[in-house]
Amino acid sequence: MAPFPSCLGEGRCPARSRAGTSFARIWNQHLVPLNFQIILGRKQTGKKMKFHVFVFVGVVHLLSLNSGKAVYGNGISQRTFQEIKEEIACYGDVAKAIINLAVYGKAQNRSYERLALLVDTVGPRLSGSKSLEKAIQIMHQNLQEDGLENVHLEPVKIPHWERGEESAVMLEPRIHKMAVLGLGGSIGTPPEGITAEVLVVTSFDELQRRAPEARGKIVVYNQPYTNYSRAVQYRVQGAVEAAKVGALASLIRSVASFSIYSPHTGIQEYQDGVPKIPTACITVEDAEMMSRMASRGSRIVIQLKMGAKNYADADSFNTVAEIIGSKYPEQETENNRRAKSPRFRSSLYNLDMGPLLKICMVVLVSGHLDSWDVGQGAMDDGGGAFISWEALSLIKDLGLRPKRTLRLVLWTAEEQGGIGAFQYYQLHKANISNYSLVMESDLGTFLPSGLQFTGSDKARAIVEEVMCLLQPINVTQVFRAGEGTDINFWIQAGVPGASLLDDLYKYFSFHHSHGDTMTVMDPKQMNIAAAVWAVVSYVIADMEEMLPRS
Repeated sequence: MAPFPSCLGEGRCPARSRAGTSFARIWNQHLVPLNFQIILGRKQTGKKMKFHVFVFVGVVHLLSLNSGKAVYGNGISQRTFQEIKEEIACYGDVAKAIINLAVYGKAQNRSYERLALLVDTVGPRLSGSKSLEKAIQIMHQNLQEDGLENVHLEPVKIPHWERGEESAVMLEPRIHKMAVLGLGGSIGTPPEGITAEVLVVTSFDELQRRAPEARGKIVVYNQPYTNYSRAVQYRVQGAVEAAKVGALASLIRSVASFSIYSPHTGIQEYQDGVPKIPTACITVEDAEMMSRMASRGSRIVIQLKMGAKNYADADSFNTVAEIIGSKYPEQETENNRRAKSPRFRSSLYNLDMGPLLKICMVVLVSGHLDSWDVGQGAMDDGGGAFISWEALSLIKDLGLRPKRTLRLVLWTAEEQGGIGAFQYYQLHKANISNYSLVMESDLGTFLPSGLQFTGSDKARAIVEEVMCLLQPINVTQVFRAGEGTDINFWIQAGVPGASLLDDLYKYFSFHHSHGDTMTVMDPKQMNIAAAVWAVVSYVIADMEEMLPRS
């Protein structure tokens, strides 16, 4: 089926970083000379056994593979790092073929055009909405028509919240209608709204110092934006902290790197035992204006009206499609057979291990199909979902079939905290040792800076070599902290994880706002992002060995 052999001999990366050389030395000096095997309750034959080490540290190790040449801390590869580098270099021509097809060939702009058709047709796709379910059904049909394999929907339950009508009006010291967006999961106000004086603070510490002033007021947070991870805690926890000191509602300065009077919504969380109060985001401009007013001693009064409602959980689906692996499409190891036994399940761990009948060795690529209910959800995360689809399309179009299964998952209800992805993890975690790499694109599909990666040093060294294959488009860097709301469950359990990194300043300028539309997207940049995604996922899925874990 494939016109390309597994090894093509060309495409060696001429420049090697000192870090890569260091990893090679560690690999050769410390990994290969080990002359013992860690055995998980299995007797080896035909080899001299040095040690029997019985390790029961959880499902990950008990289900470690005894086939497929997995390189784990509990399964030692006898190949040198130099041999692995040479294997990766053999993919040079395959990588060039993928790049040429995606960036210069007949597939250029395809992911952009596919995305535009969906978001122009369906619009934003809020968890629990009819538009999200319409998008899922469209994508299910699209993946089937694209000729991908094992296309199916996996049912999940997801939150259903609607914002309703909402407004915020400053009544004192002057009349000013404010742009506002309720935060996900917030309760509404009474029909007449909440009219109260405002207390402006810049941090949780200031709120605690001024707690006696907060009772009966609307707390406005004007926290500085240094980076997203620091600022977002005010959106997520702001209502709870304000409620603890007796506030009636909270308004959060939008978590954004840049603003043209644009509120940015997002999820917030209530806490058991703490009163629930309405909460919404306001623009950076209004938060700073009220902060200036308060510093002059002006009395600020706001009337807040929110028609937000929470409903019973809704039915939804994670959308799945595959290119089935040529060498390890489906298998069942001795450890997995043992793990299915009632004795193992009930006596050893008392865990629900989930389905174990069909075991695939997998590289997972993903993005989330849901969005917030403003804009079009084109950037967050339509782009990530569609370059993930495009990665499989490019590989299929070239007639390539990797040794391991490439699995595309389009998550549902990511914006509510990875709800769909958590249920996927619960369903599939019994096969965790068969996942070589989990990938998620959810930080934009602008011109990529490189790949963020989380995993062992040995796995990082391999990924660095794979990224060298992308020199033709000058995207070769490997950064720390590969992550994604939907794949973090796997990463925290020890599976290597990767995410696409690009212009975060631009990303958080439009994130969760009315500005997240197709106008933000660039087809040429999406082409490059798709090429990176396809090359990395294919090579990792086709290599002789799985990525090593710690």
